[in-house]
Amino acid sequence: MYSNKENVNILTSLLLEYGVSDAVVCPGSRNAPIVHNLSVCEAIRCRPITDERSAAFYALGLAIATKRPTVVCVTSGSALLNVMPAVAEAAYQHVPLVVISADRPLQWIDQLDGQTIPQSDALGRFVRKAVQLPEPHNDEERWLCRRLVNEAMHLATCRLGAPVHINVPISEPLFEFNIEQLPQLSRFNNIKRAVIKDASMDMPEAFHEAKRPMIVIGQLAHSTVSHETIRSLSEKYVVMSEPLSNPSYMTIHFDEAIRYIVSDNSSINDDEDDKTAYYPDYVVYVGDTLVSKPARHFLRNTKAPSCLITPDAADIHDPLMTLTDIVECDTDSINALLASLCEATDNDEQCRFHDRWQSFLDACAAHADAYTPEYSQMATVKYFEEQLADLDIDICVHYANSSAVRLACIYAQHYVWCNRGVNGIEGSLSTAAGFSLATPDMTICVIGDLSFFYDQNALWNSNLRGNLRIILLNNRGGGIFRQLPGLSDSPAADDLVMASHENTAQGICTQNDIGYLSAKNMDEMQIGVVTLLTRESERPMLLEVFTDSNDDVKALEKYFKL
Repeated sequence: MYSNKENVNILTSLLLEYGVSDAVVCPGSRNAPIVHNLSVCEAIRCRPITDERSAAFYALGLAIATKRPTVVCVTSGSALLNVMPAVAEAAYQHVPLVVISADRPLQWIDQLDGQTIPQSDALGRFVRKAVQLPEPHNDEERWLCRRLVNEAMHLATCRLGAPVHINVPISEPLFEFNIEQLPQLSRFNNIKRAVIKDASMDMPEAFHEAKRPMIVIGQLAHSTVSHETIRSLSEKYVVMSEPLSNPSYMTIHFDEAIRYIVSDNSSINDDEDDKTAYYPDYVVYVGDTLVSKPARHFLRNTKAPSCLITPDAADIHDPLMTLTDIVECDTDSINALLASLCEATDNDEQCRFHDRWQSFLDACAAHADAYTPEYSQMATVKYFEEQLADLDIDICVHYANSSAVRLACIYAQHYVWCNRGVNGIEGSLSTAAGFSLATPDMTICVIGDLSFFYDQNALWNSNLRGNLRIILLNNRGGGIFRQLPGLSDSPAADDLVMASHENTAQGICTQNDIGYLSAKNMDEMQIGVVTLLTRESERPMLLEVFTDSNDDVKALEKYFKL
């Protein structure tokens, strides 16, 4: 029988998956549930050592001899501090020493309770990874436990070994051992650097066996994956990409498609299948963030196992909550790896899955082309992108966060630069301005009013040139917040949450010698966009498009409703 502490059982199950065969255990009551679990695992041999400092060196010696990750388990309080000398030695010898410390519940740290100190980062820079396992109460917290243990054990054993620290807060009662089986969990499967001459064979077996594979491409640096590669992939696989990853026209409009699939009003219910016919059974994830929240939620809800293609197996993410496989591939080789997947053998079900999705995406693309929004921010971005497509010059387009980049995901069919690492509104204009200094090409920043006024000092310098152009979408506040259900019921909505204002950029442009244009209707906006794109100037130019935030919301709502 095992402990009734879920975080301890998740930890135990994954220690077995990573091949732990030896554990040095130190006496204590708080770590008793962990010690008990280790002791009843036939695959793990426990060795009791009272002195924690000595115990950690014992575990170090075992790990060196066995070439396996080895556990040293200590109780809460100062016991943990005694393992530091061995951890430092393990760091410099590249030994996978796994320090597991029991801890008191978080609320009692620094509250004059016995054996309580801040333990989660007590070993500092000498461990490659330190994690703290929550006591889970729901599936998301169970996933967090699994992910944290997997990350720690993966980093202890990938490339050169390294010490890691797993801190386990455990609440009382401590001594209930009534669980018959450990949870059945799997470790990360780490595939070393792909051999590009036959790269598709370095993909996990589950990818080759999948009937409904999907490839998701998040934000990537410009030219990491070519437009041609994404187009070729999309002819064979269902590929989800956004303008932040150099998309093909065949791979955008996933946000709209997914909103419809998951809608209660969806009419998807043909003779062949229901909504689950659009669910992948395996997902290959490349790159960083996705802008679309519906897409992220959809992918998580499918619960399909996922593979992360990454240039750094020591820096991994699990955005879909289903990570099973990791393929390490240099950034310079990711394009070749993805291109090689086009040579993999497909099957009839995969073809049906691809065709089903593609016909849906084609319908969404046709709708986006046909839909003519009333005068709004949406109409501005659509017209701007249509004009870009007709120009035969090199243009670099930056979109700011919030509404701007979400509109880009509907209409942009080219690479888009955007500060999506943290998704903050600050610095978008400064980033675009700095970018413009390093290129002779026209650099355009499409930005909302709060982002612009927050970052207006980007224009307060003498370095700027005429290749910087700005489209300022001014609806006098954080208009995106009007899309949040229920917020309008709050008296704080307009002034405090959306930060309503009456500011314009004209004075800012005057004091900084920036060419200024403005628009308050469809005709003025269209003339302004064309002027911004075609007029020669030695100084930056700005087009301020004034819209009503309610009209902006209505245009989007009508688009998705249709």
